[in-house]
Amino acid sequence: MKIERIEIRRIELPFVAPFETSGWRELANHSLIVRLQAEGAEGWGEAPVGAGPWYNEETQATAWVMARQILAPMLLEASIARPEDVDAVFTRVRGNRMARAGFEFAAWDLFGRLEGRSLSAMLGGTRAQVDVGVSVGVQPDIEALLRVVSAYVEAGYRRVKLKIKPGWDIEPTRAVRETWPNLRLQVDANSIYSLDQADQLAQLDAFDLLLIEQPLAHDDIVDHAKLQRRLRTPICLDESIVSPEHARWAIELQACGVINIKPSRVGGLTAARQIHAMCAEAGIPVWCGGMLETGIGRAANVALASLPNFSLPGDISASDRYFQRDVVRSPFVLNADSTLSVPTAPGTGAEVDEAFLDSVTLEKVDLTR
Repeated sequence: MKIERIEIRRIELPFVAPFETSGWRELANHSLIVRLQAEGAEGWGEAPVGAGPWYNEETQATAWVMARQILAPMLLEASIARPEDVDAVFTRVRGNRMARAGFEFAAWDLFGRLEGRSLSAMLGGTRAQVDVGVSVGVQPDIEALLRVVSAYVEAGYRRVKLKIKPGWDIEPTRAVRETWPNLRLQVDANSIYSLDQADQLAQLDAFDLLLIEQPLAHDDIVDHAKLQRRLRTPICLDESIVSPEHARWAIELQACGVINIKPSRVGGLTAARQIHAMCAEAGIPVWCGGMLETGIGRAANVALASLPNFSLPGDISASDRYFQRDVVRSPFVLNADSTLSVPTAPGTGAEVDEAFLDSVTLEKVDLTR
């Protein structure tokens, strides 16, 4: 197959509320949206980059240049027989994994629509619903935190993740645990701590957490292995795992007890599926993290999370957690049992609302062979 046309957009879709982590604050989704067309069909993908290089090195500005000048021309020149071939087309491109993932997601959607198969079926998914939770950003004070968590618990979420940082870690976690003794609870540090703060992090062992996510540097594996030996709570690696090789290193060094697989972070669904299989063989549970995606990227995440070793709830909440209105006509809705239903329509199942997408598009380009 030859891709006949590629459309790339950069968008700005405001969140219903600012999302604050230990190191940055997001006010809107700044993704690139990719559409591929071939053989009378189309596929949609999302590269969920941020406005600044705070989560990783990519931004909307850098991804925009990469997508237009490097990735799209490479894909237009290639012949692909299956969606995994897109990963191979981009092998010689170093880094820029989120930008690459946007094209790979669109290829999976395109092939799924052409073959009449859902993305979940193509990936080997085994579930009709996936367990999900909600991520709660840093709040002004504990009273505000308890109000926010209470609203999500009342909405039906059975797992909550708290963003933490030095000075906002032990007491907020204690307050939530004491208020909801049976809540499935975990924390995420987004790389803000250092190894010499191990004793501080060890205090979190008292709160029966599912995991402590990425406490140390974003590119570290070695010090996480040292820290894991000092904690009872499993460490979950996120930012450190950018490829199947990084996952292998973490497993061999016993640097974590859990891995968060964000398909956009590792370059797409092909690499994500490889990491899933590697972790399953090693007995390491995984879960699917989110990057505040629109319904386009969220649909790909939900399909991935239907694979069997995704045994912990993912950060792929219902669409209204993030947006007053999504760019798809098929937004995700939380089920009563804290799950999202896995789409069964061909491809990702995302039905794009092009008129609304146009209204949040800052710039668009079309490229053809």
